[in-house]
Amino acid sequence: MLNELELVHSDIMGCTKCELHKSRTRAVPGEGPHDARIMFVGEGPGQNEDEQGRPFVGAAGKFLTELLESIGLKRTDVFITNIVKCRPPNNRAPRKSEIEACNPYLQSQIRLINPRIVCALGTPAITTLMGDEYSASRHHGKPSTKGEVTILPMYHPAAALYDASLKETILHDFRLLKRLLENMETLNPGTPKSSEPSGRKQTLEKWV
Repeated sequence: MLNELELVHSDIMGCTKCELHKSRTRAVPGEGPHDARIMFVGEGPGQNEDEQGRPFVGAAGKFLTELLESIGLKRTDVFITNIVKCRPPNNRAPRKSEIEACNPYLQSQIRLINPRIVCALGTPAITTLMGDEYSASRHHGKPSTKGEVTILPMYHPAAALYDASLKETILHDFRLLKRLLENMETLNPGTPKSSEPSGRKQTLEKWV
């Protein structure tokens, strides 16, 4: 699967499917283990990400690292990406057409990485993965399932940088993430992801 994922990321680096490619410095496919148990999906690259070609390397990324450490995880344990892989000008919200153009890449990443849990960070990621009726304010911390994948909607870490009162809410949702993962491992002790039945893979392919 690693080679297939590399091919997807190569396609992203040269993508010209929407207007965002015209103003980018670098596309940002995402990073993390090709078989990560947890995938984080944010909105889009910012200035730091655009310059470095890596996701979540600014202030929000620093907070995400702290959140992971608070539940005993490292960045290298998880896969991190966004619904659009190029920075929208002036950090504006990505347009629907841009999200739709990039969505096949995200779908391929989910299919190939085959995570147990997908954390949707912020309303744009939540609506992309769950539907237009979902939002961070109403549905954060309320896991849902598609096939055998658990989707956990969360506030984007950047939200706490603008509204400090959300920090405890976000920390609470990360503690929930830890419990979800622990429960999954309790139900399937000692089972590596690569050894899971092919039926789960087929379910994921139908979803994405």
